[in-house]
Amino acid sequence: MTEDNHSLTTECILMGFTDHPELKTLLFVVFLAVYLITMVGNLGLVVLIHMERRLHSPMYIFLGNLALMDSCCSCAITPKMLENFFSVDKIISLYECMAQCYFLCLAETADCFLLAAMAYDRYVAICSPLQYHTMMSKKLCMQMTTGAYIAGNVHSIIQLGFLFRLIFFCIWFLLENVRR
Repeated sequence: MTEDNHSLTTECILMGFTDHPELKTLLFVVFLAVYLITMVGNLGLVVLIHMERRLHSPMYIFLGNLALMDSCCSCAITPKMLENFFSVDKIISLYECMAQCYFLCLAETADCFLLAAMAYDRYVAICSPLQYHTMMSKKLCMQMTTGAYIAGNVHSIIQLGFLFRLIFFCIWFLLENVRR
């Protein structure tokens, strides 16, 4: 009676940009600099819009939220990538990968909906300039921003659900083929 191996892999090995050790430090510094510039620029914009009362118009509220989501997008992927440059094992767990996928999907989907809201705001400002303040109120702006975040969250949960379902289907398929 033989026993089959039924172990499951819950980790992935991340492949890097290069296998040349002399380039790893240079790439790390370049990506760290781009990451820091992105974070300082976007978060500085968010703080500026929040602090300056004259910038509390719908266009700048959308712009501040877009900068915030861009920062979240950078935070979802870049820290693990920077860690991977000097990591020996270059392993990411399945749950870390799913968390990265969720936050990246959330940020990107919210970005898309915020851009759509910004397009509507500019459309109203250009096509109906005299009615702009009645059509595009701060309340509607906040509702559209909240809707963008809710839509991003719902989309991310759906995508993650499909991903987990696919993983469990693959595991089930492998186990069924091992039994035969």
